Amino acid sequence: MQLTKRKMDKETAENILDWRYEKPYDLYNNEATEESLDELLDGTYKAIFEAGRLVGFYCSGLAAQVPKGRGEGVYPEGYIDIGIGMDPELTGQGKGHHFFGYVLAAIKNEHPKQGLRLTVAEFNERAIRLYKKFDFMEARKFSTETAVFITMEQRR
Repeated sequence: MQLTKRKMDKETAENILDWRYEKPYDLYNNEATEESLDELLDGTYKAIFEAGRLVGFYCSGLAAQVPKGRGEGVYPEGYIDIGIGMDPELTGQGKGHHFFGYVLAAIKNEHPKQGLRLTVAEFNERAIRLYKKFDFMEARKFSTETAVFITMEQRR
């Protein structure tokens, strides 16, 4: 799988907002609103393509944090937060390792001296197993109205 990243554009963002994940992953479904479109186009999101086909995206910084976690102090300084999303038609097929590895390389290139941190829903065991393969370890937990979340930090 030969992946490339591109700046997020409106058509790609609208495509992503139409993605629908099955339960329990439907927590990651987005509503196509002007606000959600603006967020995807704010410059912190990059689209990932393979042979011209959109396969996923990533974001960094505040966009990758769950707002309730900020209020609970689970995001101490010293890390760059990363978030990812993969086309639901491609999930569960063993493609996540290559996809996530590509994203990590891109983030490390953009932020070479910072530690990496991500936030994942506790029920998402599939993603947690993947992150552990890349030396991410559980750091903190917090709850929202919809799920329990775990922050994971990559060992340095």
